[in-house]
Amino acid sequence: MFLEVEVAANRSRHPRRTRREFLAWCGITAPLGALTLTACRAAAAPASPVVATPEPAVPTATAAGPTPSPSADPRPQATATQPAGATPSVAAASPTAAAATRTSGTPNYLRTDGTKIVDAARREVTLTGLSWFGMETGTLAPHGLWVRSYGSMLDQIVQAGYNCLRLPFSNALFDPAFQPNGIDFNQNPDLQGKSGLQIMDTIVVAAGQRGLKVFLDQHRPNKDQQSALWYTDHLPQDVWIAQWRALAARYRGNDAVIGADLHNEPAGPCTWGSGDAQTDWAMAATACGNAILEANPNWLILVEGIEKIVDQSGNPLDWTWQGGELMNAGKHPIQLSVPDRVIYSPHDYGPGVYDQHWFSDPTFPDNLPGFWDQHWGYLQKQGIGPVLVGEFGGRSVGTDTEGTWQRTLVSYLKANQLHYTYWCLNPDSGDTGGLLEDDWQTLNVDKQTLLKTYQGQSFENGTPDVVNLSAVPEAHATT
Repeated sequence: MFLEVEVAANRSRHPRRTRREFLAWCGITAPLGALTLTACRAAAAPASPVVATPEPAVPTATAAGPTPSPSADPRPQATATQPAGATPSVAAASPTAAAATRTSGTPNYLRTDGTKIVDAARREVTLTGLSWFGMETGTLAPHGLWVRSYGSMLDQIVQAGYNCLRLPFSNALFDPAFQPNGIDFNQNPDLQGKSGLQIMDTIVVAAGQRGLKVFLDQHRPNKDQQSALWYTDHLPQDVWIAQWRALAARYRGNDAVIGADLHNEPAGPCTWGSGDAQTDWAMAATACGNAILEANPNWLILVEGIEKIVDQSGNPLDWTWQGGELMNAGKHPIQLSVPDRVIYSPHDYGPGVYDQHWFSDPTFPDNLPGFWDQHWGYLQKQGIGPVLVGEFGGRSVGTDTEGTWQRTLVSYLKANQLHYTYWCLNPDSGDTGGLLEDDWQTLNVDKQTLLKTYQGQSFENGTPDVVNLSAVPEAHATT
């Protein structure tokens, strides 16, 4: 999210501490937080203990794959010599008993079918999950690992009833000049010495073994701030696409990693369907999506909205949240080379992020369903494609304006059978808080009670251990 909201009412940028700024600050202070919170973690026991699944045994490579050197860090293994386009050999894994209950050996890829998302048996599924951020910040690792093990956090996500995980990352993750930090290695010993990319491998394999489906989210071009456009002076479009292709090839054959959220919150000059290669987000998303599907035809492609619609003179006609403007997608839908792969993924927030004018409308909250229908809900209602609300969240779920907005949105999602990934698991999101309380252990009861009213079914993944180690996104200086 991390937005600097522009409002149609006055079309001016308002100075405020944004989530972009806050998360950049989090990246700087995370190592300090690791030292402080680790020192006091013994006093911060959870109110309701979480039963942790033991970490998965390290898979061994197949005969065709490389033999790790004695000094190599243990990591999920698959054959590293196969071409990216080939079907990978699945590494022989020895998952724990708890993880094995969510592993079948038969791949369970997801597809779209009209406005539905279906599994490999063509059964309709509903994705209801959480974002767990950190890999896009200076820690290059999910936040909270200075307090807990990643395994216990994944267990808690599953036990709370979620079936999908959205993992934000920055393109700095692929630069060996940057090393992960903010991790208590006493609680996460198998992460010690790993690169950011290897930590991503570990998290997605462990999540998949627990039955979670995973979307990867290119949240930032660097570890400091978001970008309005999908490219920057330091990250050209061809590199952005090439790195996505490499990630898709890396997880080809892993049915837990199901897709790409191509770019977080396109904003500012972004257009939809204008035909301008410098600003047309729909054009760029189509090019990137097709490149990804060449490397991994099983992935789903999540396409967020833009921020505003303007006329030919640049005057705003409609202005909403960054990533939330999909009014032109009906006229210019995303059409990819592989059918049944597109999911539209808007973002929506409450007045805790910015007090948009629709929150003070005299008909609030009855005006909200019409607002959502107009901007993105129509895509599913009119049969254009499925909708997954990629981010929404706030501190309150009570009777105040923010709580009313949040409860109304969950009711809308449920009534229309839309999908979601809630922002967020983390408590250190500045203006929304998270599902976890500040101790990083205890679920916020009110938020969990609300989200529990609309959750999808659990999954069983067939091949969650596959990581094609030969497919590595090429490092590129992002700043």
